[in-house]
Amino acid sequence: MLVTGGGRGIGAATVEKALAEGARVSFVDLLPEEGRALAARLGDHVLFREADVCSAEALAGAVADATAAFGPVTGLVNNAGRNSYADPVAMTEAEWDAVFAVDLKAAWLACRAVLPGMIEAGRGSIVNVASVHATMTYPGFFPYAAAKSGLVGLTRSLALDMGKHQIRVNALSPGYTETALVKEFFEMNDPALRAQVLDVHPMHRLATPEEIANCIAFLLSGEASFVTGANWTADGGLTARFAG
Repeated sequence: MLVTGGGRGIGAATVEKALAEGARVSFVDLLPEEGRALAARLGDHVLFREADVCSAEALAGAVADATAAFGPVTGLVNNAGRNSYADPVAMTEAEWDAVFAVDLKAAWLACRAVLPGMIEAGRGSIVNVASVHATMTYPGFFPYAAAKSGLVGLTRSLALDMGKHQIRVNALSPGYTETALVKEFFEMNDPALRAQVLDVHPMHRLATPEEIANCIAFLLSGEASFVTGANWTADGGLTARFAG
């Protein structure tokens, strides 16, 4: 299987979980130190390649390396992503394109790179890591919410197109998770915000990357063999409540 953005956070937890479940895992990231350290710690059944997910050529190379090392890629986790804090009037076209290149286009490029092998094998599973921002969001998160909404739409469309090949495509939408991106969000705001966020969570805590990785691993696995075109939410009940 192949994981994008696998060097840290949810991606790294997914690499570890998949390995523990018996998979042979390739992952890409633009963080070479973190990627190499993780691969060295996990051993021979993990392959790391430094690659830009916005580059079709780089992704094709990563898939070729993974196939040479472990055989056809029949599992893909599109986890690579970035935050965006922008004003819809002040944001430039270049800034918009940069966000969508990572948060949406890169997922399609990765899918395009692995799908021929999956079609040939007659099986496959893809999980696109979206966000609760696809259905609810904060002021100032333009266009992150738009990109994640697009990723959920891409998931549905690919599930319809690929179902005849027994290839499943699902999205997972995490809520607040203890990752570098969430830490960055809290650091940019009032220190009291974290306490406010915890207070509105029914479970009064954030997710760990490992908890999100467990959900991803299930959707990838044969135990979810009749699940496709879905957007699963893992948010500790956050989106189940009214405001107030």
